Parts: sequence; structure tokens; C-alpha cells
Amino acid sequence: MSAVYLIRHGRTEANEKHLYCGSSDVPLSEAGVEELIKLTYRIENARFITSGMKRTEQTLEILFGKVPHSRDPRFREMDFGLFELRSYEELKDDPAYQAWISGDNEAKAAPGGESGVQMQKRALEAFSELRDDGQKVVVITHGGVIAAIMAHLFPEENKNRYQWQPSPGHGYAVFQDRYLPMESCD
Repeated sequence: MSAVYLIRHGRTEANEKHLYCGSSDVPLSEAGVEELIKLTYRIENARFITSGMKRTEQTLEILFGKVPHSRDPRFREMDFGLFELRSYEELKDDPAYQAWISGDNEAKAAPGGESGVQMQKRALEAFSELRDDGQKVVVITHGGVIAAIMAHLFPEENKNRYQWQPSPGHGYAVFQDRYLPMESCD
């Protein structure tokens, strides 16, 4: 199998403000653009896919130029429903928020949103189709999506979603039974 490169979009203002941001279609921040410009990824003869969100489209263009690509919404971040674009500080006294973050919050859906389990299921469905076609593929997606895929593929590492989540602009090169963290590479 050829590699599948999972790259997280660049930093957004929502990231900088520590807001829940999944289904909101926000652009990269100025700092996010500047950080991406400093990265170098040379991945040749690959097929490119984004989640279709502004931040992934911008990241693709900054890292790889105006390359032909497809969009697959199954690679979108988890929908945080009523908690979208709000911070912990704003939500901490909300009973609905407390109910969501207590216990198994991977299985619980945010009000009006989806659960981590639901997001992982759709992302894994899309990912399995990539692995079957034998092509080298670059997917510009979201931190939660990457973490969900990696946790599923490498359960023996016993990492939770937050431990797998790469920094903006970074990710993993996934092979048949191994992976490599991605920084700038030639």
C-alpha cells in the first residue's frame, strides 16, 4: 500500500481562542498562514483530498499550490452543535455542557451535534476507501479526524484522542502497519 498522508489544517482564530470549532467554516488566521508558509512537504504523484472546509482548502493551497483535488465531507471535524465557537470558560456553568463532558463524552453527542463515535465512523469509512485504491493520497483534514483514525489504526499505543492530535500543519504518513509523524519533509 502506498502512504496516506493525514495533515491537519493550519491554525485558525478559533484555535487561538480555544473555541470548539467543528462544523463552522472558518478561515486560517494570519498566524496560521505564516506558520504554514514555513513548512515544506514534497509529496509527488499523489492524489489530494480536503474536507471541503475553508481552512483545509487554504492549507492545501499554501502547502502544495493550486493542485487538482477532491473534497470529501466525511473528513470534516466533529460537529459540536450548540457548543460551536464557544469556549470552556463560556460553557463551564451550562448544565448541558457539564452533562456532555462528564462520563463517556466520545459516545455522547453535543446537543444539536454529533458524538466522537459518529465522527470516527464516517471518517474511517472514507479512510478505508483511500487505503483500498493503492494510490498515494494526501488528506488535508482536522485534528479530531486524524486522532480518531490514528487511535483506530494503532490501538496498541493506548493513546487518547488528544495524544494523537497533531499540531496545525502537521500530521502522519500512514503505511500498511506503521506510521511516521510528519514535520517538514523532502
